[in-house]
Amino acid sequence: MRVLFLGGAGMIGSAAAAEAVARGADVTIVTRGEPARTPADGVRTLRADVRDPAALKVALGGAEFDVVVNWVGFTPDDLRGHQELFAATAGQYVFISTCSVYGRPVPLLPITESSPRRQPDFGYPRDKIACELLLEDAYRTSGFPLTIVRPFHTYDRTVIPVLAGWTAIERMRTGRPVVVHGDGTSLWTLMHSRDFARAFVPLLGNGQAIGESVNVVSGAILTWDQIHLALAAAAGVRAPLLRHRSSESIAEHVPGWRDVLEHDFRHSMLFDTAKLRALVPGFAPEVSFSEGAREVLAHYDAHPELRSVDATLDRAFDALLEA
Repeated sequence: MRVLFLGGAGMIGSAAAAEAVARGADVTIVTRGEPARTPADGVRTLRADVRDPAALKVALGGAEFDVVVNWVGFTPDDLRGHQELFAATAGQYVFISTCSVYGRPVPLLPITESSPRRQPDFGYPRDKIACELLLEDAYRTSGFPLTIVRPFHTYDRTVIPVLAGWTAIERMRTGRPVVVHGDGTSLWTLMHSRDFARAFVPLLGNGQAIGESVNVVSGAILTWDQIHLALAAAAGVRAPLLRHRSSESIAEHVPGWRDVLEHDFRHSMLFDTAKLRALVPGFAPEVSFSEGAREVLAHYDAHPELRSVDATLDRAFDALLEA
């Protein structure tokens, strides 16, 4: 199977490329510059701006692919020329969207692929919805071989999956309180990039996935307190001090978190994975978050240059606690 990745040299893209090669696919990645991560052995790389259809066409040289995966489509303009270029040269066009397209608060849980999409304010998911609608229209009107894949909160050893990042870990290790939004009991789901890749790659070249949107999520349920406690345990902290503050109060002290708290993290997000399991029979996540958290902390502890405390955030936490 010949697979073309437009972008895809980041965290989940590089994991997906490695998994695809391991399963025997012939993978080519197109990036504008040097890939953010070293591609897996066997992955070919090309240099071109995937948002420039003329330059992309020249770089590909008329090659045909069983699957094209667009990892870097963030606005409708990023998709310019793709329908014309790939309608005749690709058997499947996979658009990487996000589960953040679902309206908040979600009117009915668990979330399925048919849950309402709505985001009038938060730019990233709003633009992803516009991309989805554009491509869906191409599928309906001309048979463009579209599959939409929606990841959610994905991490690997390089990502501490809380907004405070290493600052939270350092505060835990020094016995200082860490601020958690709300009362810490809103529900969330995390997925390790290796599990994402294991669920994602079988969708490539899968004719049953054409015309479908698929939430590629683990289905695991965690509270934000549980996420912080798992990170604390991995960091060797037995009794971390977690303090709860409203999302509104946090946003007053940390304005950069306002949108992601208001439109994302403060809401409970539970997913029905029936469609994913139907398309990828037997899939189940293998990496628990406790295991993933140990992997994250081991990586950071082995790389001192990553252990950077955000002094501004540190002061903001102290101000929130004093308030």
